[in-house]
Amino acid sequence: MSHPHLDGGIHNGRHIMAVRVYYEDTDFSGIVYHANYLRFMERGRTNHLRLLGADHRALFAEAAQEAPGFAFVVRSMKIEFLKSARMDDVLDVVTVAQEVKGASITLQQQILRGNELLVEAHVRVAFVSHGRARPIPRALRLAMRADQEKSKQEL
Repeated sequence: MSHPHLDGGIHNGRHIMAVRVYYEDTDFSGIVYHANYLRFMERGRTNHLRLLGADHRALFAEAAQEAPGFAFVVRSMKIEFLKSARMDDVLDVVTVAQEVKGASITLQQQILRGNELLVEAHVRVAFVSHGRARPIPRALRLAMRADQEKSKQEL
């Protein structure tokens, strides 16, 4: 049985996914432990990529042929923790492609509680195949750029 709502959705080039904060996500003071925001953002990036490929299965098959065993790995991340989340908060993880080039993609990610910005990160992700950086296959790069253009048009 499929549960598409678990992956969030892409609207105008922006992936938005809801996350509920559970007890296990908090520290002794009852606020979200800082490293758990990284987990929330990882889920956002993974689901963004999943949904990008869900409509383009052939796209991922082509990428796999061009670069067998491909993966995306975090190369760098700049993160700002602005406000805290607490148990039972419902957060939105927003992922937007900022730049797609060569072997990397730069994403902006935000974690919001309603309209309140809690965490913001700029993440550079590298495309690798067999442990080495490789150019992102053309079809996948074009799909990501199209997604990026949709988000720019909304601004």
